[in-house]
Amino acid sequence: MRLLILCIGQARGTSEGALTEEYVERAVHMGRRLGIMDVTVEEVGVSKVRETKKRMQDEAERLAARVPAGAQVVLLDAKGKGMTSEDFAEMIGALRDAGTKHLVFVIGGPDGLGSLPKIRAGRSLAFGPQIWPHLLVRAMLAEQVYRALTILGGHPYHRA
Repeated sequence: MRLLILCIGQARGTSEGALTEEYVERAVHMGRRLGIMDVTVEEVGVSKVRETKKRMQDEAERLAARVPAGAQVVLLDAKGKGMTSEDFAEMIGALRDAGTKHLVFVIGGPDGLGSLPKIRAGRSLAFGPQIWPHLLVRAMLAEQVYRALTILGGHPYHRA
């Protein structure tokens, strides 16, 4: 299975970007032993459309165009459902064991995420009831992916 974090905005040169890269690199190394062939981040530029709703929809359309055919999609959304790290690991493991080829996590931009055309998300995930900056969500997600893989691999990183 391949994991893709698909997001709006450029993180290059930011502390959040460096943190994301660190956890993605760790996840890549841990994942190879667990049947996770790759963990990547793809960035889509922030839309230049002036009106907020149209800008969100433009970004959603460009994100949807990058989702591989047949992928399982998880939207990162403040209105989504929270999960424990163990439940998150179980979800990834179950999708891997079911033969899922692509698991895509989608993070919107500073204004949020519009509905993705022709994409049916299997789940909507929130990191608590607070609103988090989209670049920080990227780093938090990368850490949770790494943590999930350590749980699946029996590594001592997760000490709950």
